[in-house]
Formats: sequence, C-alpha cells, structure tokens
Amino acid sequence: MPTDPARVKLTDSGNPEKCPVWQLHKVYSDEQTQDWVVDGCTKAKMGCVECKQPVIDAIKDELMPMQERIEKYQSDPELIKQIIFEGSEKARSVAKETMAEVREVMGITY
Repeated sequence: MPTDPARVKLTDSGNPEKCPVWQLHKVYSDEQTQDWVVDGCTKAKMGCVECKQPVIDAIKDELMPMQERIEKYQSDPELIKQIIFEGSEKARSVAKETMAEVREVMGITY
C-alpha cells in the first residue's frame, strides 16, 4: 500500500494525515499506537513498513474468528450442499404458497 508520498527516504519526516495507512490506524489502533505512529512518522523515527505492522496485526486478529467459523464449511463441502438443499426446499414451499395466492387473486386457479 502506498504511504505518505513526502517520505521518499527513511530520514524524511511525514504527515500521517496524508497517508492512507493512517485512516486504517484510526479504525484499528488504540490511542497509544496512534500516538506512536504520529511521533514516529513526523519525526522520521520509523519506516512505513514498521508503521503498517500494527494495522496488519489488528486486521488479522479481527479476521481470525471469521476464518475459524468458515473452516467447518471448507472442510465439509457436503454440509454446504445440505444447507443449499434445505434452503431451496424452504424457498420452494414459500414460493408455491405465494404463487397459489397470486393465481387466486388473478382468477386463474384451476
């Protein structure tokens, strides 16, 4: 991901407000980490790769429960087929009732 274009070299100071990674820090990082980013970026104490790591870790942590839940479906394709089958049966039943009602209202019942 591109970062602050003003930071060409590690020794160049940056501005977090001009960096798209900062927007992710606002969402995923606590106040202490945000302060660390502002200090490190504006005073050229760290590189952009180092700045991205807390965001990467936070996103991975957020995704972990979802990845754990999806594992049961990935490991059992038959379960997915069963869920689809059951959903189709329920939808078919509701659609049948709806179509009967539509035909009755339209006066095309046989």
